[in-house]
Amino acid sequence: MTTNDSSRGGALAARVLMAVIFLVAGVRKLMTYGATLGYFGKLGIPLADVVLPLTIALEVGGGLLLIAGWRVQWVASALALFTLATAFTAHAFWAADAAQFAGQLNNFLKNVAMVGGFLLLIVHAPAGRRRAGAPG
Repeated sequence: MTTNDSSRGGALAARVLMAVIFLVAGVRKLMTYGATLGYFGKLGIPLADVVLPLTIALEVGGGLLLIAGWRVQWVASALALFTLATAFTAHAFWAADAAQFAGQLNNFLKNVAMVGGFLLLIVHAPAGRRRAGAPG
């Protein structure tokens, strides 16, 4: 295995590991659609009935595209923005009661760390996969 092959294998492993959480979350939202819609409403997300299917599409579609390596920079950017927005929307540890504080803080920090992982994927995406007009 050459260094380039190792690098590609490492990038694929990173993309798969980053994608798994979105695939699982999207499928779970789809399987518990009604309950998730209620949760979105509880969070105060406007137009939850529109946002939920878009969220599922982004999580499942983005996860699959990330694994496939299609337009890594674009997909990773979209998932990074979504993950950061989710941190502030769904994991507001600063407003959590004492019983929820640690869990919300951990989830918030997990999301922030994932954004860091996405930034690495963006920066280290192969040159041909970084340009919008390039195949791959």
